[in-house]
Amino acid sequence: MTRLVVLPYVIREGVANLQRATFSAVASTSAIAVALVLVGVFGIVGYEATVVSDMLREQASQMELFIEQDATEDIEEALHARVRTLPGVARAEFISHEEAARVFREEFGEGASAFEDPTFLPASIKIEMSPSHAHPDSMARAADMMKEWRGAEEVVLNRDLLTRVAQNRQLINAVGLSLGGIVVLAALFLVANTIRLTIYARRLLIRTMKLVGATDRFVRRPFLVEGIVQGFAGGTIAGGVVWGLYRLFFQQIDRAPLSLYTELLLFGGLVGGGVLLGWLGSYFAARRFIQNIELH
Repeated sequence: MTRLVVLPYVIREGVANLQRATFSAVASTSAIAVALVLVGVFGIVGYEATVVSDMLREQASQMELFIEQDATEDIEEALHARVRTLPGVARAEFISHEEAARVFREEFGEGASAFEDPTFLPASIKIEMSPSHAHPDSMARAADMMKEWRGAEEVVLNRDLLTRVAQNRQLINAVGLSLGGIVVLAALFLVANTIRLTIYARRLLIRTMKLVGATDRFVRRPFLVEGIVQGFAGGTIAGGVVWGLYRLFFQQIDRAPLSLYTELLLFGGLVGGGVLLGWLGSYFAARRFIQNIELH
């Protein structure tokens, strides 16, 4: 019952604190909004980088087994069936002499007329590995194994590209997490300092409340409400800005945006992050500063 009585006071006092110190409230809200906009932009850029990286990885995770020119149909079918039994193979497509010649004509156009009989191109098997096996070492081992098979002439594998894609993906993730962490810590520090200044401006009132028996927890609660409200406002502003930038970005590259669920998840994540950021900044600032207020 006591908590139900205290709760309206805490909320009312927290909102009143925002009205008493408008400049500090605007500064904290702006700091949270700017920080979350940067985090949101980093998130979108990181997501797009991951999409591009996955596309390159998908291309690099393909290899092609060329079959000997004089191989019989039985050998070709046996090689195709054997490739499909390899661990990690997601898809294996057989390309006959005729299909290879058709692709050759489509890609080279008039230049293909220089060859009277493009069926000199060997039959092959295009292999696509699953993401769990799309690693340079595992694919190189599979290629070395297939080279020893009867009827196999050569296995083409772009191992260098696959290695570079894996390295760049790790670098992008590390840089994104580092920059995002720095931005969040900077925002948390700024919010905490702003709340600390607000508490300092009301140190006499806080001292009086403690002298009449108010606990540190009771004194701290309105500041937590203040931080949560600031965080909610900052997160909402950041969500709107990031959503607008996100829509503008996809219009510029002429590509369909993400699903509505993903957009709502992004917006909700920024709002929730703002609330968490405001609460943490208020909690640590209020806890430390209120405890240090002298009563004499």
